[in-house]
Amino acid sequence: MSLLGPLRSAVPYTAEQLDALRFEGDPLADAVIADLVATGQVDEVNAVLAEFRGNDTPIPENLPASVRSYLVATDDPPAWADLDRVARAYQFFADDGVHVASVLSFGAMVNCYAQPRPSRVLDLTHRLNQPHRRLSETSQFVVNMMAPNPFGAGGAFVPTIQKTRLIHAAVRHFVAQSPEWDAEQDGVPVCQQDLLGALLIFSVQVLDGMRRIGISVTEQQAADYYYVWRVTGALLGIKTDAMPETLAEAEHLNATLVRASYAPSPEGIKLTKGLLDLYRDLFPGKAFDAAVPAMVRQVVDPDVADWLQVPKSRGWTRAVGAASRVMRWLERREDDNRVARAVLDKAGTLLLTGSVRTLTNGQSTTLSIPEDLRGHWNVPTCPVERR
Repeated sequence: MSLLGPLRSAVPYTAEQLDALRFEGDPLADAVIADLVATGQVDEVNAVLAEFRGNDTPIPENLPASVRSYLVATDDPPAWADLDRVARAYQFFADDGVHVASVLSFGAMVNCYAQPRPSRVLDLTHRLNQPHRRLSETSQFVVNMMAPNPFGAGGAFVPTIQKTRLIHAAVRHFVAQSPEWDAEQDGVPVCQQDLLGALLIFSVQVLDGMRRIGISVTEQQAADYYYVWRVTGALLGIKTDAMPETLAEAEHLNATLVRASYAPSPEGIKLTKGLLDLYRDLFPGKAFDAAVPAMVRQVVDPDVADWLQVPKSRGWTRAVGAASRVMRWLERREDDNRVARAVLDKAGTLLLTGSVRTLTNGQSTTLSIPEDLRGHWNVPTCPVERR
């Protein structure tokens, strides 16, 4: 009998079930990393995989057998995946992908830091605790998911998932060896519970954040968005029976997981401060320094914002709340008001270009956005560089 069987009727996890997930990793990807470490081939494989970017790109020949076998085994979505339903979500991405990216940037990253154990992992892996890198890589992951056929011809999502899964396995391998990690108490780094929690943050909680800023999302759009993430989760190595089948079940589990795994932590506070500092660099002018924390507080739970010491600004909080009401009004008028549609499109473009641009060693970096989505979002092919 499946450990997670009761979830099928939307019964939340028990404490014992949630705890058991802390001690499970991803055997398929973990075996690959163990082999590469044992044979000293990690750097060589990284160099080859850096050029492996498209769904249509043949699997490179000059890879160890363990890596090639892994790439072949994870090249296709699970047999139960309904790709027509995945494709149906594209229109939602075309219409509201800029808002998804914005809520992901302002809310999902902060919600990740509200989980003490994953925050400790990020703090121990110095490369991953760099906010500009995590924001850029996470945003690119989601943009690749928004493509018209993310798992099929012309897309770039499958190699992105495959490489992300190997990164998770590498983090598990090296963090588990750290003297600062207590496996008996902490379980497995980047465990099944952590992966499931991240899935809920980027699906259920992003939908909730969109509604918090006044973006209307239909029940069908929300269900399809969650479905794409469920298929993605399977390719990322999350056990199928650990993922709720429906959005309603996922919302129920999200509430349970928040109660079970969210808490303040020094690492979470540190990571959140780094992220807020990055946003202040991205938005010019001291007058807007308080606007970013206000937006974060608009899209995350108030307790989470308090735990992570997100600053309060009464004036900007009122302004952001008023902006949310305006957005709701504009969306109601969008179908029959060209001016309202133009305002929404312009606001969305500013949100996208503002939230995905990152600063790396003083240089501006932008996402690789599919051309058709650029057209929908009015994002220029060659964005003007920050100075």
